[in-house]
Order: sequence, then structure tokens, then C-alpha cells
Amino acid sequence: MIKIRVNENILEVAKDFNILQLLEQLNTPQNGIAVAINSAIISKEVWASQHFSENDNILIIQATQGG
Repeated sequence: MIKIRVNENILEVAKDFNILQLLEQLNTPQNGIAVAINSAIISKEVWASQHFSENDNILIIQATQGG
């Protein structure tokens, strides 16, 4: 198990955990969001293969509509 920070909350996950698994665990929809690990935006095409490292800082940003 490793510790990661997701939107300022610390979570403990398996070492082989990926972004898609994280989104599923958090009940976060995959559409209309961006994911960054340590300030680097991660392309949606690699979410299934992108694993985390100890102390990674993950930011999940939800797109909003405004006027």
C-alpha cells in the first residue's frame, strides 16, 4: 500500500492502482474532468495504465459551465 494525496485528502491505495480505479472508488465520472499528478496533466488515453507512486499529489478538476 502507498499513500497519495487526492484533492488535499490522503488516501491509501494499492501500489498498482491506476487513475481509472481511483475515479471509480471516488464515484467520479470520467467525462468533463481533468486529472493531474504532481502538477502534470495526464492524458485520458493513459488513465488505465498510469499508476501512482508514494506521496503523489493528484488533482481532479471538474469542468463547470458558466455564463
